[in-house]
Amino acid sequence: MTNTATAGATTAPASGPRRRTKKTEPAPTGADRIPRPSQGWYRDKVTGDKLRRVTTILSQGSTKGDVLALWAANLVAETAFTNLPALVAASLRPERRAEMYDWLRRAPLRKKDERADIGSAVHRIIEAHVLGQPIPADLVNDPEMAPYLRHFLRFVKEWHVEFEASEMVVGNRTAGYAGTLDYLLRSPLIAAEFDIPEGTVLMGDTKTGGELDVKGVYPEAALQMAAYRRAEVAWLRDGSTVPMPATHSTGVVLHLRPEGYRLIPVECGDDVYAAFRIVQQAADWVSGRSKTVVRPALTLPTITEKRAA
Repeated sequence: MTNTATAGATTAPASGPRRRTKKTEPAPTGADRIPRPSQGWYRDKVTGDKLRRVTTILSQGSTKGDVLALWAANLVAETAFTNLPALVAASLRPERRAEMYDWLRRAPLRKKDERADIGSAVHRIIEAHVLGQPIPADLVNDPEMAPYLRHFLRFVKEWHVEFEASEMVVGNRTAGYAGTLDYLLRSPLIAAEFDIPEGTVLMGDTKTGGELDVKGVYPEAALQMAAYRRAEVAWLRDGSTVPMPATHSTGVVLHLRPEGYRLIPVECGDDVYAAFRIVQQAADWVSGRSKTVVRPALTLPTITEKRAA
């Protein structure tokens, strides 16, 4: 997994000026060649390419931020009314006021962390299933995860799903982005619904947010899947690369909740990819040029006697 070769070094003769030791990273091997996300980027250790993370592009360049801001505001208001007696009591004690204020404003962060934990656990379940490995015992024995596992396995059985890949890193070096797709799948029943050949490979994604009878799949899912669909390269688990497999222009999102699941078709064809590229330009603007276009205020110059004359 990890190359253990030591870095080379050169040392000047004792009589001459001492040179700084030059260290080089060992060439990555095996699975270590797969790019990993870090601070909004994927770095290809083999080529040195830095590829912008798709989810970062969407958070910076789309209207997703507005939706999240509204969600956060509603959650804070709901939390405040649910805990109104405690907030009123804290308001009368200065030492408690600051503590409760901080607790209240962090309500969206706590909820996001909770959802992220559930989402990560669900992805571990799916990955184990796709690889034919035992589902981790901590998830099997977790009563909170039991309904997610049950409904996921029901989805696989009911739709006759066969998975082609899971948690696969894909990238487009030309367009400068990368990401980790949830899975690729085949399903004769879904294919029949789409009126396409039975063996067609489909892009798949899983969402665990929202409520089952309330919208839990948003347009950004289409942009994300379109970007993955138009990737140029995919990394296999051994670190080798292959061209991105061809997938249909409509994918599916598994909206998985404790009370059940829904299977949502999502368009991710070339027109949606064109929209993603516009969002990518907007994200580049937000993270780059927008920070330099507003210059410091002008200062009225001092008028000297010579200039006044």
